Amino acid sequence: MRNRLVSMTLVSAAVCMLAPPIHAAPRPKPGYDSFIVGNPADASPPPGMSSGLVLMGGGLYVDEAYQWMCQRAGGGDFVVIRTTGTDAYNPYIQQLCPQMDSVETIIITTVAGANSPYVTDQIHNAEALWIAGGDQSTYVNLWRGTAVQTEVNYLLNSKGVPVGGTSAGLAVLSQFIYTGELGSVTSSQALANPFHRYVTLDRDLFDSSLGMDKLYDSHFVTRDRMGRTIVFLARIIDNGWSAQPRDIGIDEHTAILVTPNGAGTMVGTGAAYFLQAPGPAEVLAPKVPLTYHNIGVYKVPQGGTFNLSSWNGSGGVAYTLNVDAGALTSTQAGGSIY
Repeated sequence: MRNRLVSMTLVSAAVCMLAPPIHAAPRPKPGYDSFIVGNPADASPPPGMSSGLVLMGGGLYVDEAYQWMCQRAGGGDFVVIRTTGTDAYNPYIQQLCPQMDSVETIIITTVAGANSPYVTDQIHNAEALWIAGGDQSTYVNLWRGTAVQTEVNYLLNSKGVPVGGTSAGLAVLSQFIYTGELGSVTSSQALANPFHRYVTLDRDLFDSSLGMDKLYDSHFVTRDRMGRTIVFLARIIDNGWSAQPRDIGIDEHTAILVTPNGAGTMVGTGAAYFLQAPGPAEVLAPKVPLTYHNIGVYKVPQGGTFNLSSWNGSGGVAYTLNVDAGALTSTQAGGSIY
């Protein structure tokens, strides 16, 4: 009997050794990844914190813009949100802003992640918020109706912290948004057919008072976006969203630093273009080139200023653009549209 028990024990052990290992079921991903440098605990809001808005045109980072945000925050936690990418902002901002208690990048990849308690709390408790570049259509699709939308609006309108964005992050800070959901439309495509399938517009993701009745566009001169921007304005009017919408187009490596009263100053190396739509386009129809007259432009170079509330500037150049059968012309000296 003893020998039989020993034999059975040996067989059982052999079977266990041959059987594949049993693994616990993988934990479901929370829908976000978080990377933090500095103190992970929530910092108390500094007593001198003040709000502000940074509008950046993509391309190379503009150091002065992030330093301005950190100065207005006065310390605390700097949070970066995006849907793709890396945590490259963390060491960069930490080096520029040693007064900040922490810098955190949160990559939010699902609606569940956008509603998660962790993401909700980290945005709610931020003393500065940056919306990185990427694909603005994912920001609209993943963040609309979620805690991310609620908490960013809280920072903009109640807590009063500095908030900014670049490229795709810039695009979602205005009331009207070019999503690029089906592809990035070029100026030539849009002017030839203002209802091109790539002209995809949305609105009202975030509630920024300075962004009301406006559309922001980036990489402006580098990617020749003046023509498409005029089409966006014509389509916004045609949608019934606004009678006379405005646009701000910003060059790469350029940012506008805007105080709560709307006063904006330029940093970086390029210019910004402030467009005023005069009303409906003369000819706006599918597969018909655009005709649109008297679009006002005010170009602000480095050293100039512009107020987003009163819509006037100094140190810049005013001119008018006209589009006839898809061809864009300018009253500016030399005929440049930029």
